[in-house]
Amino acid sequence: MIQAKGIEKSFGTLKVLKGIDFSAEKAEVVAIMGASGAGKSTLLQILGTLSTPDCGSLMIDGVDVLKLKGDGMADFRNRRIGFVFQFHHLLPEFTALENVMIPAFIAGRSRKDAQSEAARLLSELGLAERSEHKPSELSGGEQQRVAIARALINNPAVLFADEPSGNLDSRTKEEIHKLFFDLRDKYGQTIVIVTHDPELATTCDRSLYMVDGLFVEGDARSGRA
Repeated sequence: MIQAKGIEKSFGTLKVLKGIDFSAEKAEVVAIMGASGAGKSTLLQILGTLSTPDCGSLMIDGVDVLKLKGDGMADFRNRRIGFVFQFHHLLPEFTALENVMIPAFIAGRSRKDAQSEAARLLSELGLAERSEHKPSELSGGEQQRVAIARALINNPAVLFADEPSGNLDSRTKEEIHKLFFDLRDKYGQTIVIVTHDPELATTCDRSLYMVDGLFVEGDARSGRA
């Protein structure tokens, strides 16, 4: 589902990614861990087509995404990729239902179709009775569920999550973690999660660790050979 090779990225004189190879199979849940500054979020942004690498190749769902430009890239991102961030980025003036509908509108779906699918997802995520509430009226866990529903509305092939439970209490965190695996089992999406949470990482199908812009193995995590 995802095949990245030789991904490099620099910001000025700072080389953040130093030739990353990464792959993920269909319906696989992969965790990416590492200390702050290791390059995790930069890699996630490149895999999610939010940023362009200096060099390397990236195939997602059989598409050479680095060759897409402008509207073609935006359309692919909206239809085939879903994003969940630590900070929910919900629009405060809209209800939960309206926030979830937005990517469907961007994809050109009718209001009736978008509203029906958004309501279905919110119901599935336990938020049927909260659909007309605005973000300020929702708990942190509820806001994150709305963000997850929004990420799913166009049935993406890949879901990228950046510290999705970083601001949640322990009980809500466990619920969100379980939700990702329930969604994978139901929809068959590939899910890539950047996290500092070792408990979440150990429940994933595979866990990778980054140090200074490269994946490492074994004791290299602690700096030992």
